[in-house]
Parts: sequence; structure tokens; C-alpha cells
Amino acid sequence: MEGKAINRYVGTSPRKMRLVIDLIRGKAVSEALNILHFSPKHASKTAEKVLRSAISNLQNKDAAGHVATEDIYVKECFVDGGAMMKRILPAPMGRAFRMLKRSNHITIVVAQRNNP
Repeated sequence: MEGKAINRYVGTSPRKMRLVIDLIRGKAVSEALNILHFSPKHASKTAEKVLRSAISNLQNKDAAGHVATEDIYVKECFVDGGAMMKRILPAPMGRAFRMLKRSNHITIVVAQRNNP
């Protein structure tokens, strides 16, 4: 069973968010939450919220309503580029440079480990 959470149009660049998301890929949920909670990066707060949402979605999907947190791991997580806001920056001699304010979409999928 899997739980999935998506956060769209996050106001950080995809490159900065990928640095944070790469830290938790394949880890146990408790370890991933610790990594995100104590990471100094600003993007880790948003990633932690999305991870908590994915865990909650998995627990809500379960018929019994109880999934042990020790059995859950981050199955896949990725960051896609979102829409870009185009702004103009003044430049010397009457020119203008274009500035791209990038956004991203975060997807985190958590799953339950199969313990035979």
C-alpha cells in the first residue's frame, strides 16, 4: 500500500529543493523526518510538510486505520520544475535584463515494507 502527496507551485527553485529531497530518498520515515527537521536549508520545512502529508494519506488509506510508522519508508520522491514568473531587472545604459523566479512541484510517495 502507498501514500502519495504532491505540493505544487512551491516558491523555491527546483535545484535547491532537489538538494533536500535527495537526502531522504529510500530512507525510513522516522529517519527522513529527523533529517528534514534538523536540516538548515529553508526548503526542508516544505519537504517535511509534504512528507507528513504522505504519511497521513497512507494511514487514512488503511482499512484498519493503523499503520506502524516503523514499517513505512520513502519509496520515491522527486521535484519537477513549475511555472516561472518573468520579471525585469534594470541594467546599465537603459537596458533591461530578464529575471526568472522559478517554482517547483514536490511529489513524495511512501510505502509499507513487506515483512514476510
